[in-house]
This record gives sequence, C-alpha cells and structure tokens, in this order.
Amino acid sequence: MGELKDKAKGLGNEVAGNIKQAAGRATNDPQLEGEGIAQERKGEGQNLKGKVKGAFGDKV
Repeated sequence: MGELKDKAKGLGNEVAGNIKQAAGRATNDPQLEGEGIAQERKGEGQNLKGKVKGAFGDKV
C-alpha cells in the first residue's frame, strides 16, 4: 500500500511543480519557477521511493 501512496504523492508534487514553473515563466518570476523545479524534483524522488517499495514488497 505504501508504494501507491508514495507514487500518488510524487505525481501530485510533479504536477504542482510543473504548474508553478509555468506560472513563474508566464509572470517572469524566477523564484516561483525555482520553487516549481524543486517541487517537481521532490515528486520525482517520491515516485522513485514508491517504485523501490514496490520492487521490495513495501519492506523498505
């Protein structure tokens, strides 16, 4: 179950990060764009964590 939870959180953060990046570019706000990049990376890490849990049967 933890695998799906981590993947869902990761996907949510990736989507939110992409939206922040686009908003930052559209409004010429480098800080917002940077926050979006950081949030997207966090989501990618969470997604990877979910994949690892799936490979090891949630024992990680």
